[in-house]
Amino acid sequence: EVRAGSGGCRWVPVGARCQAVPIPQAYCRDVYRGNLTSVHSTSRNEDLQKLARTYTRLAVWIGAVTKCRGGQWESHWEDSSPWNYANWAPANPNHIVNTCTTLSTQDGLWRSRICFQLRPFICQY
Repeated sequence: EVRAGSGGCRWVPVGARCQAVPIPQAYCRDVYRGNLTSVHSTSRNEDLQKLARTYTRLAVWIGAVTKCRGGQWESHWEDSSPWNYANWAPANPNHIVNTCTTLSTQDGLWRSRICFQLRPFICQY
């Protein structure tokens, strides 16, 4: 099941604000015993885009992180599920600094973003 999180962005009416990734990841874990959402198919990506678009025009955090490990850039899911699908916008992911990932409510594409930007997010559990 997918639940939306972050009340100030009209995801859950608890008066919270949009949050940077470390807080949403902890929120998903602590409140729902879940994670920021992972995406493993085109249909799932489209469903999440539609869900997010019903609440906000902002791009939302999903659980993909891109990091440099051992001199190689790689993307992985925070929930440790297999990396078997991606929907990156052109020129993404960013291979300059470690980044988190947003899902655009407009075009459904993913973009690398600095993890401390304030955005709505989607939890799965």
